[in-house]
Amino acid sequence: MWRSARPGETILAGVKILSIQSHVAYGHAGNSAAVFPLQRLGHEVYPVLTVTFSNHTGYGMARGPLIAPDDVREVINGVEERGAFARIDAVLSGYQGAETVGEVILDAVARVKAANPRAIYCCDPVMGDVGRGFFVREGIPEYMRDQVIPRADILTPNQFELEFLVGRHLATQGEVDTAAKELCARGPRVVVVTSVLTSDTPEGSIQMACYCDEGAWLVTTPRLDMDVKGGGDVAAAIFLAHYLTDGPRAALSRTAATMYAVLEKTHLAGSEEMLLVREQDEIAHPKEVFEIATIS
Repeated sequence: MWRSARPGETILAGVKILSIQSHVAYGHAGNSAAVFPLQRLGHEVYPVLTVTFSNHTGYGMARGPLIAPDDVREVINGVEERGAFARIDAVLSGYQGAETVGEVILDAVARVKAANPRAIYCCDPVMGDVGRGFFVREGIPEYMRDQVIPRADILTPNQFELEFLVGRHLATQGEVDTAAKELCARGPRVVVVTSVLTSDTPEGSIQMACYCDEGAWLVTTPRLDMDVKGGGDVAAAIFLAHYLTDGPRAALSRTAATMYAVLEKTHLAGSEEMLLVREQDEIAHPKEVFEIATIS
């Protein structure tokens, strides 16, 4: 499988990813968060937009239109007509504003996989977060749980979303482990849980864990006192990119390293948006300084 370039090394072609997500003009969310990191890692991205907003809805107000599901489908049809589906290695999705958009995404996944049986589907099940609760329309969480999750190959919920998907509160790391493995049994071959905070998490830290047939691992990084908009979108994209080239353990290590480095620099700068462009070297060549612990 294609691998990422090391310092001083040039590799001409990367993997190809169809990314079906929202778009914002100001800041980083959805494809506005995912596309640049994927490109900086050397991959070809076909971005398809489901909304085009002025900014992330976390600001309390956003301007711009939702894109009709039929229009989203038409863009995907056009990509297919270029003969791209047989060359696409992965489909990536994030925020789904309505069930009808989810149906378009699942249809695209099925068509890509028919053209390239080795292609995979990475779903970031964006539904809500601790403190904010659910921020999607009624019915979306159930649709994600019942229709989308079984069709995903890689799933990247935060702990709040994982709790909804398994229907219970998760207080300990062992309970998170059990819940993630339950999701793996429903279809996904890989589950990555972000923003893990349990009674076992060291004080002043936050964790990320990965579960798959190859093993299960946990990484702990310092917790930064900041509200991150679009962080999950970036993490899902970076994990997918490294998973495709180097497998799950390396993907977890590099995702944690990149996210902490970018967020630390963002926090120190007092920026309201992630400094993805300024700190792009942390994306291309992350310093893997955090220990990856094996979960038994």
